[in-house]
Amino acid sequence: MNKIDNAIKTVHHMDYHANHNGYLNKIHPLVKLLITIIYIVLLTSIDKYNLVTTLAMSIYLILISIIGDLSIKNALKSLKVVLLLLFVLGIANPILDRTIITYIGIVPVTTGIISMFTLLLKGILAILVSYFLILTTSIEEICYALKMIHMPNILITVVMLIYRYIIVFLKEVQRIWVAYQMRAPKQKGVHYKAWGSLIGSLMLRSIDRAQVVYESMELRGFDPDTFFIRKEKVNKKSWIYFCLIFVLLIILRFVPVFEIIGGVFITKY
Repeated sequence: MNKIDNAIKTVHHMDYHANHNGYLNKIHPLVKLLITIIYIVLLTSIDKYNLVTTLAMSIYLILISIIGDLSIKNALKSLKVVLLLLFVLGIANPILDRTIITYIGIVPVTTGIISMFTLLLKGILAILVSYFLILTTSIEEICYALKMIHMPNILITVVMLIYRYIIVFLKEVQRIWVAYQMRAPKQKGVHYKAWGSLIGSLMLRSIDRAQVVYESMELRGFDPDTFFIRKEKVNKKSWIYFCLIFVLLIILRFVPVFEIIGGVFITKY
């Protein structure tokens, strides 16, 4: 029950933060969407053994967290299930790739370990940058940005409705869970014999509720071309922000930042 409540609160918190009056919230959604796409493309193009460049790309997220008053720690807590999945997927690298490149004391460091940490970090950064986009941009603004890059209306509508129906789905799960607990108050969890019937009931109830919600939206004049809250051109402030961040990302991706900084300190001292 607490997990369901926490999930609902997390979605509401994301909506609240997206409508917050912060600096990043004032940047045009198209600019933020393009920056996110560029960042993910540059990040995924890094070689799987290039851990240093991958670490350098994290500087952008640290900068964004400071500017937007976003907590990386809280973001990692919210995404811990996804991060665990990334770790499980990457754990096979040290087993399959055993070429030794150096030693830390008597512990060998293989290319598999380097690639595991690189791929794990790339996954974490890609998820975090997407999460920060959602925290600083409402779903309506994201859909508006998608429309500006000529994404088909049907896909935009699907993206928006999926996001909005998450709350509907979670509340139906909550109702079914409460009803089940009232019928089996001393039982911990859900008995395996009831899994099939509960999942089927959840699916049918969710479909019915989603249909009611969609019909209510249509009665209120819902139209994929007119539901956007924010319709405006990209202003000069947003374009300046785009140019600065784009240059920063290019530098972090193609310039050995840590080597230059290390060389300066070594020369100095």
